[in-house]
Amino acid sequence: MREYTGIIIAQADRLRNLVDRLLGPQRPGRHQVHNVHSVLEQVRRLVEMELPPGIKIERDYDPSIPDFEMEQEQLQQAFLNIVRNAVEAMHGQGTIKLKTRTVFQITIHGKRYRLAAEIRIIDDGPGIPAEQRATIFDAFVRLDPSRDRATGGFGLGLAIVQGIMQAHKGSAVVEESTLGGACFICRWPEPVQ
Repeated sequence: MREYTGIIIAQADRLRNLVDRLLGPQRPGRHQVHNVHSVLEQVRRLVEMELPPGIKIERDYDPSIPDFEMEQEQLQQAFLNIVRNAVEAMHGQGTIKLKTRTVFQITIHGKRYRLAAEIRIIDDGPGIPAEQRATIFDAFVRLDPSRDRATGGFGLGLAIVQGIMQAHKGSAVVEESTLGGACFICRWPEPVQ
């Protein structure tokens, strides 16, 4: 109970900060060096509180991944949006894998970087049709427009993910998973010294 209370308080603080940033004067986020695994673990704990019994979350973390500069609350929101979409798409059955790696000599938005963090969120759900992958990160695009907007959202979650990744000079892409579902890949570079 104490752990859940702490999670709820931390999430309320994170959401208050997000609303303050949206409604207040626009200023850049506070990028600090953090461990991405701690961010993913916060997301995992939060999602597991509401996870249907037929869905499990697996972790495949690279222990050698260095700490990266990030706005921790923003990345938590991005990963949370992707994981919650995966849970919703899987209809109560399946596996979501959180996978971290360090990638070297990578080009992001036409610029070459020596080192970048790579987070893969992989599910074994029904996947995303190829014709929808090109627009999935656009605002107001929803995979299932027949769902009630009160429960299904407005199609802003993945647009927010893309905006957060761009604020980190990174990218978010989706591709078909080898498990048959979807694989969201988020990458952002280490700051150039």
